[in-house]
Amino acid sequence: MRNFRLWAAADLVSVGGTWMQVLGLNWLILSATGSAATMGIVVMLQSLPVLLLGSWGGALADRLPARPMLIAFQALRAVLALTLLLHGGVWMIYAVALASGVIGSFEGPVLGRFGSALVPKESLGSALALGSVLSSAGRIGGMALGGVLVGLTGPGVLFGINAASYLAVIAALALMRTGEMRALPVAAPSERGVVAGLRYVLAQPVVLIVLTLSFLLGALGRNYQVSMAAMVAGPLNGTSGSYGLLSTVFAIGAVLGGLLLAGSGRSTLRVLLATGFIISVLQFTSGLAPNVLGFAALILPIAAGAVIFDTVVATRIQLDTREDMRGRVLATLGLVSSLSGIVGAPLVGWLCDAAGPRETLLLAGAVTTVAALTGAVALARVKGLALPTFRRPVPQPA
Repeated sequence: MRNFRLWAAADLVSVGGTWMQVLGLNWLILSATGSAATMGIVVMLQSLPVLLLGSWGGALADRLPARPMLIAFQALRAVLALTLLLHGGVWMIYAVALASGVIGSFEGPVLGRFGSALVPKESLGSALALGSVLSSAGRIGGMALGGVLVGLTGPGVLFGINAASYLAVIAALALMRTGEMRALPVAAPSERGVVAGLRYVLAQPVVLIVLTLSFLLGALGRNYQVSMAAMVAGPLNGTSGSYGLLSTVFAIGAVLGGLLLAGSGRSTLRVLLATGFIISVLQFTSGLAPNVLGFAALILPIAAGAVIFDTVVATRIQLDTREDMRGRVLATLGLVSSLSGIVGAPLVGWLCDAAGPRETLLLAGAVTTVAALTGAVALARVKGLALPTFRRPVPQPA
């Protein structure tokens, strides 16, 4: 699968550059404003356009050829990364975040549908798990190198490297052999619109429950780019090096989670529910961490579980739905992810500022633990599974 190998290599480079920019941007904001809430606003601005435009992006993904659109999106993202070098202050950061969200609202569904065309249908689950591993490996390299460079050169160099990384994606797309790509089914003309896609998703109860869990655990359980920075700058008394260390540990955990899932091949609903429960309990515990090393020890399994959870969500969402609805189904998943960012990132940032990072992790961990248990009960009922009972045995007549 030459096309998939090209795509995987380009993705590794691009993800590394992206996470270098994320690290530099987060530290720049925190250093300039000292407010976790400001970081939350940036995440919200990136997510808001997806909420408003994502459904249209999914409909276009199911109609138009993906490769030309992806080349244009990568070029625009490179321009945005270079814009950050102008040092226009917080308002320029806000503008770049908003523009990035607009691109993402169309790019996300196109990426998902394009990736499905690169591998046989039966290999999709393994390809998604391998993609998670490569993305996490890129995150490790990006965070590790970024953690060193941000202290030596400042965040500007990180933005420039990220801009250059998009050239690798454009080159890979240009070199692909279109004849080797799998042709995905196309919906009938009467089923190609936004409303048809929404109607289809609403008729899938298991998908709706999975999306609800993804929203709750995403909003309160994995906004670690906000809470982790707040913990470092607050109760853990860390430095930029500490933040880089925790970011690297998080990335290592993500790689381990992806490898574990790819090795087991078990992208089932049981795995999803169990993982959601475990990472929620660990998040609650992370609020009690006494120092940076203790926090890092908990971040590792949390990151591994988060990758497993997100990959299983994406796998089930795609394998359990029609291929001719792929773009719109993925757009719905993107919409849910964006909504979790819009709601969760500012909320987590505000709680960190108002109540404290530790208290925020304790509260959010408790809420997501309850959500995971409730989701298990709901899925059991929809799937017709028997739930354990605790009734007192009825005495049998002698």
